[in-house]
Amino acid sequence: MNIHSGSPRARETMRAVRSTHLVFALLGLAGSSWASRLPQIRERMDLDTASVGLLLLLIAVGGLVALPLAGPFVACFGPRRAVTAVAVLVGAGLGAVASGFALWPPLLIAGLFVLGTATGFWDVAVTVHAAALERRLDRALMPRFFAGFSLGTVAGACLGALMAVLRVPVSLHVGAVALLVALLTPAAVRHFLPWPAPMSAPSRGTVRESGAHAWHDPRTMLLGLVALAFALAEGAGSNWISLAVIDRHHTTAAVGTLAYAAFLTAVTLGRWLGPLIVDRLGRPGALRAAACAACLGNVLFATGPRLWTGFVGALLWGAGAALGFPLGLSAGSDDPGHAAARVGVITSIGYCGYVCGPPLIGVLADRTGLAPALLAIAAVMAASLTLTSAVRVTSRARKQSANAAAATPNPIP
Repeated sequence: MNIHSGSPRARETMRAVRSTHLVFALLGLAGSSWASRLPQIRERMDLDTASVGLLLLLIAVGGLVALPLAGPFVACFGPRRAVTAVAVLVGAGLGAVASGFALWPPLLIAGLFVLGTATGFWDVAVTVHAAALERRLDRALMPRFFAGFSLGTVAGACLGALMAVLRVPVSLHVGAVALLVALLTPAAVRHFLPWPAPMSAPSRGTVRESGAHAWHDPRTMLLGLVALAFALAEGAGSNWISLAVIDRHHTTAAVGTLAYAAFLTAVTLGRWLGPLIVDRLGRPGALRAAACAACLGNVLFATGPRLWTGFVGALLWGAGAALGFPLGLSAGSDDPGHAAARVGVITSIGYCGYVCGPPLIGVLADRTGLAPALLAIAAVMAASLTLTSAVRVTSRARKQSANAAAATPNPIP
C-alpha cells in the first residue's frame, strides 16, 4: 500500500511504527529484567538446576493458558486495548516477583505465572499490529520490530548486570521496572492504528480466514514449526546462558549476566540487519544462514574450553537465533486476507518454544549437566534446515508486490 509522505495517513503510520518499536522494547525489558537477576533468585531460594527449570515452567504454563484466548481477545478488543490491559498485568506480575523475593517466595512463584500469562497476550497483540503495519507499508519490517524487543532485552540485561555489580536489591530493581512498564506502555499504544479500521485491506475477492481454519493450513503449520525452533533457541539462550557460564567457568554472577547481555546484543544486531540479509539472500537463504550460525554458536558455547569461547559462541548463537521467528511471521502475513489468523497461529506455536523450551532444558540438564543439555539446541537448528522452503514468498504475494512496484513508490524511509 502506498502512502504519500506528509499526508495525515503517513504521519499516522509513522507514529504507529515508532510506538510499536517502543512497545516491543518494553516487552523485552520486562522479561529480561527479572531473568537478569536469576542467579540471585536461584541463590535466595536455594534452587538446583531442575528446580530452576520448574520455576521457568511456571511462565510456560501461564503462557499456554493465555494462547488459546489471546487470538479471540485481540480480535475482539483490538491490539491497542489488549496491550494496555496486559501491560498493567505484566507490571503486577513483576511487582509480585519483586515483593516475593523480599518477603515470601510463594508470591514470587505466583508473579511468574501472572507474568507468563500476560506476556502471552501481549505477544500476540503487538505482533498482529506489527504485521498490519508491515502490510500497510509493503516492506519487510518484522525483523526490525523484533530488534526493538531485543534492544529492550539488552537494556534489561545490562541494567541487571549494573544492579548486580552495585548490589542493588532485586526487589527494588524489578519493582522499578514493573512500575515503568505499567505506566509507559499505555501511553505508547495511544499511537497504534485504529481497530477495526482497515489497517491492511485485503485484495478484491479475498476472503478473510478464520483462526480455526488457519490451524489446518499446512504452510501455516510449517511456519509455526520454524518459529517454534528459533524461539526455542532464543528462549534457551536467554534463560540459561548466564547460569551455564557461571557453572562451567566458575565465574561471578556479574560475568554470567554480561554473557547473557552479549547474547541479547547479537540477537538485536541480527534482527536490525535482518532486512538487508533477506534482500541479499532471500527468505530461505537467510533462514538457512541463521540456522547454521545458531548451530555453530551453540556447539562452541557448550563445548569451548575457555571463557572467551563461551562469549564468541553466545554471540554466534544469538545472531543465528534472531531471524527465524520474525521471518516466519512475515511469511505468514504474505496474504492480507489471511494474515491476522495466520500470524496468531504462528505466534502461538512459536511462543510454546520460547516458554516451554527452557524448562525442558532444565529437566534434561538435571540428568546430563547444563552444557550437554544445551546441545539439544544445535540438533533443533539442524532439523530446522528442512523447513526453510516454507518461508518462500507465495505466488499470490509476489503478484501483489509486482503490482505495488508498478504504482507510485512508497516515499516513507
